[in-house]
Amino acid sequence: MTGWDQTVALAAIPLAALLCGVLIVAIMPLLARYALARPNARSSHKIPTPQGAGIAVIVATLVIAAVAMALIAPAPGIPALLFGATVLIALVGTVDDIRPIPVLPRFALQALAVGIVIAALPAGLQVVPMLPLWIERMALIIAGLWFVNLVNFMDGLDWMTVSEVVPVTLALVVFGVVGALPIEAALIAAALGGAMLGFAPFNRPAAKVFLGDVGSLPIGLLLGWCLLQLALHGHLAAALLLPMYYLADSTLTLMRRVLQREAFWEAHRTHYYQRATDNGFSVIGVVGRVFFLNLLLAVLASASVAFDSGVVDVVLLLGGTAAVGLVLAQFGRPVAESWAR
Repeated sequence: MTGWDQTVALAAIPLAALLCGVLIVAIMPLLARYALARPNARSSHKIPTPQGAGIAVIVATLVIAAVAMALIAPAPGIPALLFGATVLIALVGTVDDIRPIPVLPRFALQALAVGIVIAALPAGLQVVPMLPLWIERMALIIAGLWFVNLVNFMDGLDWMTVSEVVPVTLALVVFGVVGALPIEAALIAAALGGAMLGFAPFNRPAAKVFLGDVGSLPIGLLLGWCLLQLALHGHLAAALLLPMYYLADSTLTLMRRVLQREAFWEAHRTHYYQRATDNGFSVIGVVGRVFFLNLLLAVLASASVAFDSGVVDVVLLLGGTAAVGLVLAQFGRPVAESWAR
């Protein structure tokens, strides 16, 4: 990045935060009237709370990212198919927030959005060049569909998505500044991270508003695309380290539910972060640990990018796995209330 490019990328963060905050204030009366999330047995909240602030997050992200790309000369091409797929999956989330869509049609529409994004990738770019292109693309569609849904699954606690997305996106911006990530991905990450900072005050425990599926699904799509760009440009270990907590919590929970022959496609509250609150952790205690864990994973990912060595990557991945395992083990056992706070 040139100095001007860096200025634009860094300016995108506060601008997206400001725009997102203004939009949330503007739409809050509508959300309170038409999009209340009422507590149930699987909920972490106790009173009816508006959902749908993800509308503001996604609008702010796409608008600021597009403006930032237009300000850079030569301007990178706006990834129109990515933006279109983001709008599509946001619309799916909007409908699902108001009137739940059956499982198969919902997954089919999500797969369509992910497939559009993967189909738009340049044929010359691969994560694992020795694989046939069609096999890698199919694997990426499955992985993308899983990533979109795991971000949605993990959005079940105040500030949880903030504690994940903010450290990951800021790390991606740094990678863009040092040239390890394409500029368009860095700008999208900057806008998304900024929008989440704008959303954070409204989602502070106890939250005044939730993202809703209209936010969590497209956030998963955009974040997954940025991480994929990192992997496609030779930094697979870093792309795995950054979201490692979300990947571990969701994947291990899914495997446990499948082995126990549960209806794994249905809503539940058995993720490690949810079990942690049942085990005596405060909400701040949970999201604080996740936030600092993600900062650590960002440091490890940065070391992977800096050293660019296969041996170092293995060591860093093992270190990240150990750190995530420690937090999951802590969440999985009861603790005294004084320790939890």
